[in-house]
Amino acid sequence: MKIVVVDDSRVMRQIVIRTLRQAGYGHHDIVEAENGKEGFDVVVAQSPDLVLSDWNMPEMTGIDMLCALRAAGNDVTFGFVTSEGSEEMRTRAAKSGAAFLIAKPFTPEAFEEALTAVGVPA
Repeated sequence: MKIVVVDDSRVMRQIVIRTLRQAGYGHHDIVEAENGKEGFDVVVAQSPDLVLSDWNMPEMTGIDMLCALRAAGNDVTFGFVTSEGSEEMRTRAAKSGAAFLIAKPFTPEAFEEALTAVGVPA
């Protein structure tokens, strides 16, 4: 299984990857992208099973990347890992096709719960 982690912060990408490992998902193939534009290109080129994306990034935001993927007919399972988790953001994410939104700070248990709910095997 291939997972793309999209965040403009290298440190945050590493924290997300470490948390994935702690939640039992470390054996999956994990690919990184620095922003929504790069994430979009990686998803199109590599057809991953899951995208974990930040919301606010340069070049292209996470929500814009999600909308662009859906407009292109790509239905990859997509979740946000972001510092904001307001009801407005959660509603917009869901309406745009996101499977979940995990707010920072997060725990391995939050990842396990969200990924299990969308059928990602540990």
